[in-house]
Amino acid sequence: MAKADDAQKIVKPSADGLMSAVTGASKKGPPPVHLWNPEFCGDIDMRIARDGTWFYLGTPIGRAPMVKLFSGILKLEDGKYFLVTPVEKVGIVVEDAPLHAVDFDAEGTGADQILTFVTKTEDSVAAGPENAIRVERDPETGEPSPYVHVRRGLWARIDRKSFYRLIELGSHETVDGTGWFGLWSMGRFFPVIPSQDLA
Repeated sequence: MAKADDAQKIVKPSADGLMSAVTGASKKGPPPVHLWNPEFCGDIDMRIARDGTWFYLGTPIGRAPMVKLFSGILKLEDGKYFLVTPVEKVGIVVEDAPLHAVDFDAEGTGADQILTFVTKTEDSVAAGPENAIRVERDPETGEPSPYVHVRRGLWARIDRKSFYRLIELGSHETVDGTGWFGLWSMGRFFPVIPSQDLA
């Protein structure tokens, strides 16, 4: 009987349960995810698609406030993504990057330029020494996949329209003896593609 009673007490993690737990804990500002280290409760059927769409039980999450809340409790540990509350830690699937940059503002020019990105979930981050821009290229097609670091190991994929705008702001610089086309922000130059590949 005791085992049956214990089994009945086990509650599977759910989206609503996670929302309730984190809402109460983060009323005074951004959730202090870095301070939360609860026991792992298993994986939850939640997925962040390559285009930044969040899915729960196979269905897109249509409520923007819910997606924003979940994005605020994301945590990366040992290459795996989790949603963390003070009492739960559940694993989720991330197809590419957990965040999605959908726009940016540019101020200044050259080395004095500052690129400030905005994500789909309303994060705002200025690229610079602590928040790098990186571009990965498909080894077969050469197609670029650009990203900007947002916080604590979490990166945002930069959407196509923003990347095209960024390219218009790029310049050629020499890095370790090699010519690169890249982007300046907050005094840091971020290589995008070797200059010779654009010849």
